[in-house]
Amino acid sequence: MPISSNASGNAPVPPWVWVGLLLVPPALFLLGVLTWAAWHVVYWDRIYPGVHVAGVDLSGLTRQEAEARLRRAFPYPEEGRITLTWQDRTWTYRPVELGFVIDYASVAEAAWQVGRTGHLLERIRSRWRAWRHGVNLPLPAVFHQAWAYARITNDMVPYIGRPPQEARLWLEGTQVRYEPGRAGRAVDWDRLLPQLARNMGLMRNARIDIPTVSVQPDILEAEDLARHLTRLLSAPLRLTLPDPAADDPGPWEVPPQQVAAMLRIEKAQDEQGRWQYVLRVDPEPLRPFLKTLAPQLLRLPVNARFTFDPETRTLHLLEPAVYGRRLNIPQTLEAVAQALRAGRHEVTLALDIQPPPVTDEARPEDLGIRELVAEHTTYFYGSSMARMRNIQIAGSRFHGYLVAPGEVFSMVALLGEISLDSGYQEAPIIFGDRTIRGVGGGVCQVSTTLFRTVFFGGYPVVERHPHSYRVYYYELTASGRVDPKWAGLDATVYVPLVDFKFKNDTPYWILMEVEVNIPHRYIRWRFYSTSDGRRVEWGTTGLRDRKPPPEPRYIENPELAPGEIRQTDWPIEGGTVTVWRQVFRGDQLLFEDTFTTRYQPWPAVCEYGPGTPGMPPS
Repeated sequence: MPISSNASGNAPVPPWVWVGLLLVPPALFLLGVLTWAAWHVVYWDRIYPGVHVAGVDLSGLTRQEAEARLRRAFPYPEEGRITLTWQDRTWTYRPVELGFVIDYASVAEAAWQVGRTGHLLERIRSRWRAWRHGVNLPLPAVFHQAWAYARITNDMVPYIGRPPQEARLWLEGTQVRYEPGRAGRAVDWDRLLPQLARNMGLMRNARIDIPTVSVQPDILEAEDLARHLTRLLSAPLRLTLPDPAADDPGPWEVPPQQVAAMLRIEKAQDEQGRWQYVLRVDPEPLRPFLKTLAPQLLRLPVNARFTFDPETRTLHLLEPAVYGRRLNIPQTLEAVAQALRAGRHEVTLALDIQPPPVTDEARPEDLGIRELVAEHTTYFYGSSMARMRNIQIAGSRFHGYLVAPGEVFSMVALLGEISLDSGYQEAPIIFGDRTIRGVGGGVCQVSTTLFRTVFFGGYPVVERHPHSYRVYYYELTASGRVDPKWAGLDATVYVPLVDFKFKNDTPYWILMEVEVNIPHRYIRWRFYSTSDGRRVEWGTTGLRDRKPPPEPRYIENPELAPGEIRQTDWPIEGGTVTVWRQVFRGDQLLFEDTFTTRYQPWPAVCEYGPGTPGMPPS
């Protein structure tokens, strides 16, 4: 089919032109691909054009070639020189020996990576920028300060360094030993390392004077504490009582050797973090001594003693109250520690003070002391002066004493020791099956009087022991005759085994008054309190199953002269007697009790001098 002309009448385009137009784009594309492939083949293992490191052109070089070129361009780590001086000594180092290094291989690798990272378009743009404008990578130089520190320390510290010497303070027995401290010297790394970094960072040789710094010990001096310890151990520690009475024990001294055993020197930091020597005091070594001291200082509280005027209903102070005290060992130990820390040589013992229930200011209405509630009198006609003296001493132990509500009163506890040292004298006492002279004869006159006061006052008897035989003193009347109705109403005490006890079962205090009248030979016991309306009914069986006294006994006494005879005991018959009691309040029976006593018959006893005619042989 013929090719027609276009409307304008131009000549037709030859067919080969159309073929050429169709083949040009593929040809250009193929040429580009071939060119790209050839370029990649050339730079397969080489750095792309335009890549520099610190101004050094690495274009077209392999990584190994680039590393070599950088080593030649920057030889400072191996060829540079750093000289350190101190006084007349010098040390010269290559920078690499002090830890200054350039990682040539890493930077060559980084140059090779330009144009090879990221996605395809990023890689193309990166290669284009390098070829068109150039890329200049920094030179990575590193200063390892730890290497420099280790090398310089190893080489120079033996010449420059001097360790600080800490002050020493210690005790040898009671001797205080003290050595002052001394400052040390060391390389001033805070100044030296920045100088090294600055010079090596600029890759220049340098001569540097090694800076040093004074190194202070933790503790440079402890002279004040040394003087404190010296003064402290120069004298004993004195322990005293607060406001001591004339009869109080003490003072006591703790020798310096024992004081030194309580001291500790320790290293500690203050609030600002500064170290110092401090004195620690451990008073525990003193505890055993204080434990032995405590019983000496123990004083139980004692009520004030009074007499009572029933007409005015007032109390009159007879003996002031005694405040109790007890050694407080923990507080005393703390006081010792405080004194030693302060450098004092005297410590006041810490005491716990306990007031008694009844002080000097007590009022009768506070105690329920209003009236006479019980009273009894016994007589001791025919007693020796020694026996009467003993009655007087024993009775004084109870005069003015207050028995608390609910208290079980113990006569032995208040009577105390019966001995010559406490004022008692020798008088007849019952010992076994005979009467002998012994210390304290007559005390049972006091216990018997108290028993009867309690009995007729209607108070419960807790403990009572009768005599083994009848004592005529306890059956005497005011006229001096013997009244058998009093048999079975005696009570004996023997410190500390045999006691008489009763209970104050009322809500009121009982004030005891004991009157011993020597000229008229009687002892009278009074109870002042508040009556609760109780009354006593009592009776006695009288002496039954009577037993006559045995035959007289004769005993040789080498202290008597030949022919001298002296009667020491008089005969008295034995028997059994029972006394009963009922205690009422109104028509109500509060309680009842009975007291049965079995008396042994007692023979007459005579003593005679050796060789007395008519007496049996000894």
